Amino acid sequence: MTWPPDTATYSDVMASPQEHRLDPTQLPKEFQVALSQITAARLRPEVTIDEMPAPQRIAPYATAMSAEVVVGDDEVASGRLVVLHDPRGNDAWGGDFRCVAYVRAEVEPSMASDDMLAAVGWSWLVEALASEGAQYIAPSGTVTCVYSASFGALAKEDPDAQIEIRASWTPTDSLTAHVQAWTNVMCEAAGLPPVPEGVAVLPRSGNRKR
Repeated sequence: MTWPPDTATYSDVMASPQEHRLDPTQLPKEFQVALSQITAARLRPEVTIDEMPAPQRIAPYATAMSAEVVVGDDEVASGRLVVLHDPRGNDAWGGDFRCVAYVRAEVEPSMASDDMLAAVGWSWLVEALASEGAQYIAPSGTVTCVYSASFGALAKEDPDAQIEIRASWTPTDSLTAHVQAWTNVMCEAAGLPPVPEGVAVLPRSGNRKR
């Protein structure tokens, strides 16, 4: 079978038919190692993460997860991360793994008109990867800012705004750092302050949804 990931976009990945959890015994060793690196990620207590069906047809092997950032009773950010693997390598990726990420967060409506917001959103991703020491090549993506205002019978509702970051990159080291960076982008976009030095974060198993 010929896999079509050479020009696959974020939309291609998310629109692809989904598959349920793969049998670990049927996976190549390199992908098994990648899965163990993903589960080793340490997360902030505000972050909950869960596995989700992974897309088919984009790559021979894939795993996917969703996450939420919850403060009090409010969900302030959410996201999805898909990790693709083609043991034969992929010229477009420049490697045999590819991370495809999505982050959505509420922002102050006044920020939506800021021409720099999209650039700032992309910088959150770049800085989060750098902060975790994640090594990667071939990054690409888009940042979308959405402002919503209500009228007529809904005129009393407050305006709201969201930022959406869609990105992909080729990891060249342990996926642990990349998962942590992805969740850190959600926290940054939601306006959470950095975790103070010396404060422990939780292993991923402690933040699994029930």
